[in-house]
Amino acid sequence: MWNSLDILKALKSLNLLEKSPPCWWPNAFSFQALIGAILTQNTKFDNVLKSLENLKNANILECDDENNLKKIASIGVENLVEYIRPSGFFNQKAMRLVMLCQNIQKDFESFGKFKLEVTREWLLNQKGIGKESADAILCYVCAREVMVVDRYTYQFLKKLGIEIEDYDELQSFFEKGIEENLSHALMLYDNSISLAELYARFHGKIVEFSKRKLELII
Repeated sequence: MWNSLDILKALKSLNLLEKSPPCWWPNAFSFQALIGAILTQNTKFDNVLKSLENLKNANILECDDENNLKKIASIGVENLVEYIRPSGFFNQKAMRLVMLCQNIQKDFESFGKFKLEVTREWLLNQKGIGKESADAILCYVCAREVMVVDRYTYQFLKKLGIEIEDYDELQSFFEKGIEENLSHALMLYDNSISLAELYARFHGKIVEFSKRKLELII
């Protein structure tokens, strides 16, 4: 059976992220990435980008993450709906975004403190956040050492003859192979990135590979 380090090596040789941001997810580690992690549920990311652009044009999303948190926490759900319509399920997502931001203010006071202190358990206790969304927030917003797995990673492994349906087991497959060979994995990037960044890029490579319908040779 292949391990995840072998897979990472093969994917890295394809230069799949040459036109992507450093950690693949647009504006990773910012408040915008948090909004994107919720909006991307059950839709294509192109639709998320349209919603984010609407929020920027309305000056609801700006450069100040702390101010952005306050704006979403205080905006009326019916107003937010109009900006995020391209993402689908807009009533539900608007309500959950406002509630999430209000809970961040209540439990952490600031976005910066949220990024440092939030736990997976706290995220999973929020309305509408499951394991995939929680891990996306931990990885792409909080820069935690967490590998996001999703339908792309499941289908990707299945094509290699490895079928793991359970989310936690699938995640463990990817993380175990990297962490047991951590020095080799980081050397692929000349020790220039963190493990959190490696996981972000690894997930991004799998998504881009899958979207392009390529074949992997290991």
